[in-house]
Amino acid sequence: MLFDYDVLRLIWWALLGVLLVAFAVTDGFDMGVAALLPAVARNDGQRRQVINTVGPVWEGNQVWFILGGGAIFAAWPALYAVSFSGFYLAMFLILVALIIRPVAFKFRSKRDEPAWRGRWDAALCFSGVVPALIFGVAVGNVLQGVPFHFDSDLRPFYTGSFFGLLNPFALLCGLVSLAMLVLHGATWLQIKADGEPAERARRYGMIAAAVVIVLFAIGGFWVSAMDGYQVVGGLDPVGPSNPLRKEMTTEAGAWLANYGAQPLLWLVPLVGFAGAALAMLGLYARIGALSFLGSKLSVAAIITTVGVSMFPVILPSSSEPGHSLMVWDASSSHYTLGIMLIATVILLPIVLLYTAWVYKVLWGKVRESDVNKDMY
Repeated sequence: MLFDYDVLRLIWWALLGVLLVAFAVTDGFDMGVAALLPAVARNDGQRRQVINTVGPVWEGNQVWFILGGGAIFAAWPALYAVSFSGFYLAMFLILVALIIRPVAFKFRSKRDEPAWRGRWDAALCFSGVVPALIFGVAVGNVLQGVPFHFDSDLRPFYTGSFFGLLNPFALLCGLVSLAMLVLHGATWLQIKADGEPAERARRYGMIAAAVVIVLFAIGGFWVSAMDGYQVVGGLDPVGPSNPLRKEMTTEAGAWLANYGAQPLLWLVPLVGFAGAALAMLGLYARIGALSFLGSKLSVAAIITTVGVSMFPVILPSSSEPGHSLMVWDASSSHYTLGIMLIATVILLPIVLLYTAWVYKVLWGKVRESDVNKDMY
């Protein structure tokens, strides 16, 4: 293989982060627009206008979610097994929302009745709010640790409950996620819409930016006092994938250890704050490109902050800390990671080029006067 096992594990940890950020940056503004739909559009023409800002691109954006899930399944099978079983009901709600969205897009225009279209508009709003909130709740629980363990045959057992996921810190993270994607959707509408919907989105976006800054700061202080996870022995970066061979401990403020070891990492959360502030400035000045750039930076940096804070932990176990999943002991084999990397190097640039071409072709504002009955 071209790379050593530990290097491949690190590369795939980074690639997983890239896929999650790509999903949040692209499909995130779709969710934000859907969440804002009842607030920014007051009549059927405006609602069709708002929906058609994302109608041509949402399906392609959702591909990043599938790629992320596939990468977890193939590169981090233990993570896939624990997270998708432990968060089963939460994942089910997300899938329900994501399934409702295309149905709402397709069926909304089938009748002219206000009640019919109103129900599908509510479904679209649901499909934006629920995933944004639950993704954040999931991240909050991961930072606190998830109650799971393995038996001697490496079979995972989740010992928590669905309602146990709805704890105060996790709900705070859910609100950060929701506000972050509402801001992202508002900046998208600044670029793609005009008239009253764009103006209302501008006002709601500035509020969302302020909420992101405040709640992200509160979350940071909360994490600084929270028990984090540290390895105290037995971890081999090039050893076989077996999470039972190490020893771990918990310590208050341990999630900040990486920042102490590498002070440049503080730039990551700072970009999260700066991006939200830049988005607010762009919205205030009605500069769509500036606001959208700021929201993208904020989304990417906030997600990256979680990753660099936890590294090399991927999924900590609150019930058995020594069973926590790490970058160095939860991956697929050396050969599997190498073959997957070759396929990714070939295919990912094609996906990126095609996506860029689609956005170039579909660029331009969607105006209410342009919306007709043949559109969504």
